[in-house]
This record gives sequence, C-alpha cells and structure tokens, in this order.
Amino acid sequence: MAVHSSMPRRPRLFRRTVFLTLVTLTTFAAMFMITSAFQQNGLTPQELVLLLLYTLLILWISTSFWTATIGFLVLLFGGDSQSISRLPPLASPEPEATPSRTAIVMPIYNEDPHRVFSGLAAIWQSLLETGRSEGFELFILSDTRDPETWLQEETHWYRLCEEFDGHGRIFYRNREKNVARKSGNIEDFCHRWGNRYRYMIVLDADSLMSGETLVRMVDLMEAHPNVALIQSPPLPVNQKSLFARILQFASSLYSDIFTAGSSYWQLADSNYWGHNAIIRLQPFMKHCGLPKLPGREPFGGEILSHDFVEAALLREAGWEVWLAYDLSGSYEELPPTLIDYAKRDRRWCQGNMQHVRMVFARGLSGISRLHLVMGIMSYLSSPLWLLFLLITGFDAYIRSQTLPVYFFGDNIFPVWPESYAVEMTTVLLVTLAMLFLPKLWSLILLFTRNRRKLKAFGGVVRVTFSVLFESVFSIFTAPVLMLYQSKFVISILARKSVGWPPQQRDAHGLSFKEAFLAHGGQTLVGLAAGAVSYYYVPSFFWWFTPVLAGLVFAIPTSMISSSAGLGLFARRLGLFLTPEESRAPRVIELLHQNLERESRAEESGYGKVVDPATCALHAALLPQRLPKKRLRHQLHALMYQLVEEGPETLSSAEKRSLISDPDTLMRLHTLAWSRGETH
Repeated sequence: MAVHSSMPRRPRLFRRTVFLTLVTLTTFAAMFMITSAFQQNGLTPQELVLLLLYTLLILWISTSFWTATIGFLVLLFGGDSQSISRLPPLASPEPEATPSRTAIVMPIYNEDPHRVFSGLAAIWQSLLETGRSEGFELFILSDTRDPETWLQEETHWYRLCEEFDGHGRIFYRNREKNVARKSGNIEDFCHRWGNRYRYMIVLDADSLMSGETLVRMVDLMEAHPNVALIQSPPLPVNQKSLFARILQFASSLYSDIFTAGSSYWQLADSNYWGHNAIIRLQPFMKHCGLPKLPGREPFGGEILSHDFVEAALLREAGWEVWLAYDLSGSYEELPPTLIDYAKRDRRWCQGNMQHVRMVFARGLSGISRLHLVMGIMSYLSSPLWLLFLLITGFDAYIRSQTLPVYFFGDNIFPVWPESYAVEMTTVLLVTLAMLFLPKLWSLILLFTRNRRKLKAFGGVVRVTFSVLFESVFSIFTAPVLMLYQSKFVISILARKSVGWPPQQRDAHGLSFKEAFLAHGGQTLVGLAAGAVSYYYVPSFFWWFTPVLAGLVFAIPTSMISSSAGLGLFARRLGLFLTPEESRAPRVIELLHQNLERESRAEESGYGKVVDPATCALHAALLPQRLPKKRLRHQLHALMYQLVEEGPETLSSAEKRSLISDPDTLMRLHTLAWSRGETH
C-alpha cells in the first residue's frame, strides 16, 4: 500500500477550485459575447452549432491560457512552495538501509545506433562524474527488427561496456517478438529484472539526461516514499533545420510557464509523458499491467499511449504522480521537418483518440478522466476548428443572400438592420489574446527575472524578433496542422489503424516532389476555399486570409523550413537561440564529442556478418536452442536463395531469420568472408 500523502487535501482543493473557476468564467464570458452577436429573434440552426463548437473550443483555449497565466505568476513571485522539489522530506535514508538501485532503461526500435549509443555514453559518463554511479545500471531494450541495425546495436553495446568497464552494469537485450510495442518492451523488462531495482528511469531513443538530474530524481523519490512517479520536463536540443530550431526555441522559452502552471493545479495528480521520468517499480509492476482492449484497432487492441493510462492507474491506487517543473538537465529531440512532425502526430493522435473509451471506464477519479480528455482534445480541437470555420463561412453566405426588410408592420420609420461587427471583433480579439498572451508572459518573465538567461537567448532585440518570427511561422503552419490532424481523426474514426514506425530524427531538406506529395492537396484546398469565399462572400474572405495563406503556401513553407542551412544561418544571426545553444551543458558536450568520435571510427565491415568480432558476439548472444525441422528446411531454402539470387531478394524478416540461428549465422559469415562481401 502507498504511504499516505504529505500533500494536504486543502491546497489541492483550493488551487483546482481557483483554476476551474477562472476557466469556467472565461468560457461563460466568451459564450455571452458570441451569443449577443447573434440576432435577437432566435438562434438559427447554424448559429446554434457555432455556439456549441465555440464553447468547446474556448473551453480548451481558456484551459491552456489560465495554465500559462498561473505559471507566469508562480515563476514571477519566486516559484511554488508546494512543488515536489520544495516539499519537506517524509523519510530520510537509514544508515543500515539497503542502498537503492535504479535501472536506466531505453527501449529502442530500428533507431540509428550511432546516435543512440553516443547519447547513452554521454549519460553514463555524466553519471560517473557525479561520483554516485554505483546505484545505477543501464538497460538497452531493443525491439529492432532490421538485421543490420541489430548487429550494429550489439557491437556498440559491447564497445560501451569496454569503454566504461560496464560489464555486469550495462545490459543489452533484443526481443524475438515485439509484442505490445514499447509498453510490452517495458513490461518484459519488469517481469525479468524489475524485482532487482527500486526505481526505473525510462528514456526514449532521443532522450538525454545529465547525471546530476538522474541523481536528483532518485533523491526526491527516496525523500518521498508516497511518490510513484516524477516526470521531468524535457527540453528540445541539437536541432539544425529551421523548422526544428523554431520549435526548439518556442519550447525553451514558453514551456516554463506551462509546466509551472500545470504543476500548480495538478500537484500530486500530475501526468506521465512516457519518457524522461523516474518510476517506483513495485507499485508500477503491481498496478500498471495494461489490458488488451476489446475490438480491433484503432480503438481496440494494444494500448498505444500507455503513459496516460499508467499514470491514472498509479493515482487510482493511492500513489502520487508529480511533474517536477523546476528540474533541469532533461532533454529530447524534435522531428526535423513539418512532414516528419505530422507523421509523429499521426501516431500520437491514434494513441490519444483510443482513450475515448477509457474516459468512461469504471473506477477512475475526476482528475484522471480530465487528463484523458485533455489528451483527446489536443487532437480533436483541429477538426472542431475546421468545422467551425466551414459553418462560419456558410452562415456568412446565408446572411449575404438575405435581403434586409426596412419597413414592416405599422412602423412609419425604417428599421435598420443591426450590426454585430463590434461584438464579433471583440470575440476574435479575446480569442487571439488568449492564444498569444502566453508568449508575452514568457518575454516579461525573461526580461524581469533572469538577465543571464536573457543573454543566452540572444538579448532583448534578438529574442523579441525571434518571438515575432516564431508567431508568424506558427500562423502559417497552424492551418496545415489543422488539416493534417483533422484527416488523422477522421481516418481513426473510420477505423483505419497505423503502425508505430521509427521516427526520422536526422535533418534533411525536402525536395519539391516530397513537399508537393505531402502538401499538394492542402494547397488545392486553400486555393479552392479562397476562390469560393472571395466570389460568394467577399467580406468573409479577408477574415479568412491567415488560414488561406498558410494552406496556399504550405509547399514552400515546408521546403524552406526543412533547410538545415537556413537554420544554421538563423543561428549565426542570433535568431531562435536557446540557452543550451549559447552554452551547452556538459552532457550535450559529451554527446557531440561521442558523435564526432563515432563518425571517425567508422570502418568497413563494422557491425556486419563479415566481421569476425561482430559474428562471434552475435552468436554468443543468441539463445542456444535447436530449431524445428520445418524451420531448418526454411533456413536452408533462404541460404540457397541468397547464394543464387542475391541478398536483395530477401526481405528484412528473412534476413533476420538467417542471423537468428547460430549454425546459419556461421555459414553466412564463412560465405561472406570467402567472397569478400560486406552485406
């Protein structure tokens, strides 16, 4: 059972009451304004739908706005005294108590081994420099299917062990079958090795965490035995393309107020983001076994966005889940292009939309349901905005076709039609203010509270111009993402599932063909919508131009922003700078050094079957068991196909089968060695 919380119920109730009251009052005020803008002789059907859509959207916007505003006030006045980092400890380690052991686990799936192991080496070296590495062990949990990547991972792992004398402390495992994707990978680790450790720190393939941060997270867990999970807020780093550097800048500057605001009203009922978090293993293993949902994907089957559900299960079991908003030294990487960003969004969208059926599950508290709803709304808001724009345009067309009646009844004077331009303009300005004021809050905080950090962002002039350019860029990309996410939601509702492919992480410029195939339809939608609105409702067209411009210029926006050259040029100009770029933290310096060393150390045959060391290592790591006769015959047939028709005729799964059998592996090695082949 969980230890009783040190967080009194009263602060939670007060804070959430204040937060929800502000959100509710803002929503009702916006509803009143838009209702007064409609005609007084009753609501038309389209006006009623518009009112419902706007209520849902303004509720979502005001939730984000007040989270940021509260976070701004918290940071402006010195931070939150009730945060997990500032709460007095409930327990102190006893001198004779068994030292805690922490497993650092990184699930990987067909990732670039050079980047993965360079990052792991940086994390481990940073941990060694703290002098407290003896309480940590590292696990690389591979679900990689690609055979060449599999071999390279093993070779990199062995070199990592050799470099840091990590045999017995740095482990590698490749699953035969990647059941249940990442959550199944973590579950397999818990079943095999979970009882050896008190804590588990979960990383993604692009995660980077300093040794000081890892040690600090363990210390917080030790001081608060009632806490099951602490989430650190990871900042994006190491970006080169213009698109990724703009997003990296925005996250670095704006995220503080959002995480501080979220922590303020969520307190011990925060959420889990799936990586860069520390977890107490015993309650996690006891309560977080995930069921397979009834039905087929996308709403049934394996739970994709497992992190939200795991956090809910821990909370319902009486354990605390915290967001440590003031914990630095936690990093991640972003997709390099708009197209890659949308591809990642497609996977996340399916995972979050799958939570629709879980919102109504029995036994969940209100805060757990709220977390699930917020995840759903982060994607459902896009089709709602699209529907709102379409109905607004339709309503504007209906109004333009209605002839005003100036004389009716016994009136001898004309009755002039009422104008609602002022009310609708007010609604628009209030909505825009709630969307863009958090950017101003972040700038004010930067200018008034942290002069050193201001310099790291490039100074007053450069950071101001960066915010302006980022705001314009977000206006151009928002309609594109709106259409993408609307398409994703519709395809999911049509029960079209998607796989979980590895993320493209390296900077690469988009060709015109790639951009055209990805954004050609959006461009046509923008041109068609612009022509229709300009011809039929000219007054609506000018209000609609920001959305139309983003769609019409989607192809050049995507191509230009994918350029690493432009991203680095902007950096030389001092635009979109982040503190991590101005002065790289130690763990990021180590990552860059490791990446350079890896590129210099690359040699022919490295990590391939032809290399004797690679072959011997791989054979030693394979499970020793005799294959069945049928499988033996299949392997022989694949060998003949390889010799007679060439390796390009084999699928990745067939190649994996060949190197999964020790006898066949040695035949492959002998064949490649005798022929001097490197594949």
